[in-house]
Amino acid sequence: MPFPATLTIPQDVREIASALEGAGHEAWCVGGALRDTLLGQPNTDYDIATSATPTEVQALFRNTVAVGERFGTVAVRTHRRHHEVTTFRKDVQTDGRHAVVEFGASLEEDLARRDFTINAIAYHPITDVWRDPFHGEADLAAGLVRAVGDPALRFREDYLRVLRGIRFAARFEFAIEAPTWSAMQSAAPGLAQLSAERVREEWFKGLRTARSLDRLLELWRSSGAAKVLLPELRPTAAEGAEQGAAILGGDHTDLVRDPLLLTSLFTLDPVAVLIRMKASRAEIARATTLITGPAEPESTSPQAVRRWMAAVGEAVDDLAQLWRLQRGTEAPWRAAVRGVRERGEAISRKQLAITGTDLAELGIPSGPRFGMILDRLLAMVVDDPALNTRESLLAAARRLA
Repeated sequence: MPFPATLTIPQDVREIASALEGAGHEAWCVGGALRDTLLGQPNTDYDIATSATPTEVQALFRNTVAVGERFGTVAVRTHRRHHEVTTFRKDVQTDGRHAVVEFGASLEEDLARRDFTINAIAYHPITDVWRDPFHGEADLAAGLVRAVGDPALRFREDYLRVLRGIRFAARFEFAIEAPTWSAMQSAAPGLAQLSAERVREEWFKGLRTARSLDRLLELWRSSGAAKVLLPELRPTAAEGAEQGAAILGGDHTDLVRDPLLLTSLFTLDPVAVLIRMKASRAEIARATTLITGPAEPESTSPQAVRRWMAAVGEAVDDLAQLWRLQRGTEAPWRAAVRGVRERGEAISRKQLAITGTDLAELGIPSGPRFGMILDRLLAMVVDDPALNTRESLLAAARRLA
């Protein structure tokens, strides 16, 4: 795929580049936006690499945020949005997790420190000149993930690049160049050095973007990444838990982009995985409900479905989506769930026709019995929605008190 003569670069990016160039600095568009655009996936999130230092960038623009100043990155705010402007840099010290960088590098030196050739392309938004010292254009055309320079050195510099390479291969359905793949496998033990947050981000990004989830999981397994970071990853679908073809293909993009659901689907202990990856409390709570269930109602009758909905609370939709992912069809009780919601039938305390204030006015003191009475009232109306009236519930509360 030969480089196009010109790219349509957002006006605010061109304005930033023009200001830098006008002050005597180089300014080039770099990064994933170029790669995606060349692959026919338009992207407006262009980053700029420049010879200007962070201090010079901040002096040149009125609205800036130092988002990674020690790494040379300053976000410049235009009238539309923020764009990251990063000083040309080269690594002077790396430990597989952190890097110490030095400014004053050339564009070529800056591109040489990048992970893969498809990410080491630069475009000048003013003169329409391309720079591709590592033949990233040829690798894009060939559908190949290849490390810049010595692959073993690239991964020793930052072991996260192993996971990034897996993600790019699964996202674009690219092959991984043989020496790069061998170096990724050799570097897998170093993944243990990575922070939980960086691992979670890559795992979630992979689940969101992979064209083939089957390929993503296989690369995690065969690279050795799963052994180090995700030992709970299930075996292949044919050997593991009930999953089915719906996971790996078909028109299920509304479901497969939820990384928490897919983590619950693909791992033997999603709660342990999410805790180790330092997911949010809300995400861990969602996963906990998914595995504690019950996974489905006892039958498709409205009463059984209401009881189940009351038991699982906010996990109803997650469990329904998980069913569809596992089996490739809509859950048989999904229509009954919709009916309960359309009719407004109570399945939680907040849907009762009376409140805690009403119970207090009946003279029922706060405490365990107070909550027990609310639960008994909810159970009544779950079994018979016609009882969810103020009069019926007050009468029942008086009897229970």
